[in-house]
Amino acid sequence: MIRKLTYMAIAAACISAIGAVSAQQNQVIVTVVKDTGESWFIRMAEGVKAFGMANPGVTTSEVGPGKADAAQQLQVIEDTMARKIDALAVVPMDASLVEGVLGRALQRGIVVVTHEASTEKNTMVDIEAFNNAAFGAHMNDRLANCMGGKGKWTSFVGSLGSLTHVQWADGAAANAAKKYPDMVLVNPKNESFNDANTAYNKAKEILRKYPDIKGFQGGSAVDVLGIARAIEEAGLVGKVCVGGTGLPKDTAKYLESGAVYGVSFWDPKDAGFVMNEMAMLLLDHKPITDGMDLGVKGYDKVHVSKGPGKGLLVVGSAWLDADKNNYKDYPF
Repeated sequence: MIRKLTYMAIAAACISAIGAVSAQQNQVIVTVVKDTGESWFIRMAEGVKAFGMANPGVTTSEVGPGKADAAQQLQVIEDTMARKIDALAVVPMDASLVEGVLGRALQRGIVVVTHEASTEKNTMVDIEAFNNAAFGAHMNDRLANCMGGKGKWTSFVGSLGSLTHVQWADGAAANAAKKYPDMVLVNPKNESFNDANTAYNKAKEILRKYPDIKGFQGGSAVDVLGIARAIEEAGLVGKVCVGGTGLPKDTAKYLESGAVYGVSFWDPKDAGFVMNEMAMLLLDHKPITDGMDLGVKGYDKVHVSKGPGKGLLVVGSAWLDADKNNYKDYPF
């Protein structure tokens, strides 16, 4: 068991130029997200801004494409690297696609932190809100509870390149196969490309193909919005279960109507804050240790292990659930 890991011990060889980025004033950390127009990343920008305000001498900002598109995000990262920056915090639309550009960032002496990218090799730290397979299984347990543990169900992902979404879908499928033999997975991993209208149209297609379907599990934060709209239009509220990842405020009207039984999530604001916290720790050559407290609930006793490359994988325990009874407790 790894009891204590530090960046200096595991990732010192990641980039030789990091020594030039010593603890200093006017550090510039840029967070690159999948889609700046999505509520999830609007909320994340609050955490990015809050970190900058709490740390004088650190300039933080959030950038990204206007729509969830892997190629557009890649261009944003390249454009950002052309500026004078000290660190990149990236939430990849497609983790495999950004490996090359993040590798070049490391070679240039830029600190790289990622989120929702546990397989990323060209990162110094990937920070996850929780174990993704366990989160997928948890969402599936909630779906099974709504479905009575039987019937046809399907899963959605933002894209097949969105690593965490695929991990949740796979974790859900494995959980159902193990615990709910009367649940039948059909047409899994429908891609919505983080677009509620696309999710809506895909849901309508699935309802036509499988008129007896009983459950939908969304991966992107907007999937449940599109699916629920299709369910309401078809007059299937109370007959088909819809749940998955989502933000309470966005999902409120569907939670109230019963079209969505519940959502599971983590606070994007907290994720934005801790990504920037991790970047500053690396810039300042501070140790990153198993069990450390990053000062944010859910990340107050993180598990640190070796990542797939030369960096570290840092995992919190930050998932939350909301339904009709408690969604007002979360103002986002």
